[in-house]
Amino acid sequence: MDPQNKTVSAKVTYPRIHFPGTIHLITSDQELAAISPILKSAEHLGFDTETRASFKVGEVYKVALLQLATETDAFLIRLHGIKHFESITGIFENPKTVKVGVAIRDDLKQLQKLFKFTPENFIELQTVAKEKGVKNMGLRGMTEELLQANLSKKAKISNWEVKMLSPDQIMYAATDAWIGLKLYQKLVD
Repeated sequence: MDPQNKTVSAKVTYPRIHFPGTIHLITSDQELAAISPILKSAEHLGFDTETRASFKVGEVYKVALLQLATETDAFLIRLHGIKHFESITGIFENPKTVKVGVAIRDDLKQLQKLFKFTPENFIELQTVAKEKGVKNMGLRGMTEELLQANLSKKAKISNWEVKMLSPDQIMYAATDAWIGLKLYQKLVD
């Protein structure tokens, strides 16, 4: 403590949060078709995408990974292995399924470059958080404020186009989609 009796604020350290369920890595149309009934029956889905980071001016990459999560399952869909997007389109255009995520506008625009769909019932988590008086608008900040947990963003700028995703990338991607769903549930309960 300071001898002049000045107060020093300490940063609270929260426990790290990870997706606790089953992670499904989808790399083909057949695997996507197999999980489609689960996704189509979900009332709420956490939603996110990952794109390879670019470090040069004018360098742009296509979306490499689509993440959709329920309470118990995270589906990591490697888009370069998918040729038939009908089942994803069906989910994205279904007004009965709530799809929730952070900064989703750009994600949707980038996905629409890969396949055509009209987004239905996508909810921007930042809008809901703002309406509820949340101070922190980023996913990490909202996680700390609402769930008293720490969200690692370490794998965010990794190469999402690599042949084999690392265990850290897989857990990061699953957690990112799922945490959006958890935050939404916390905000609307």
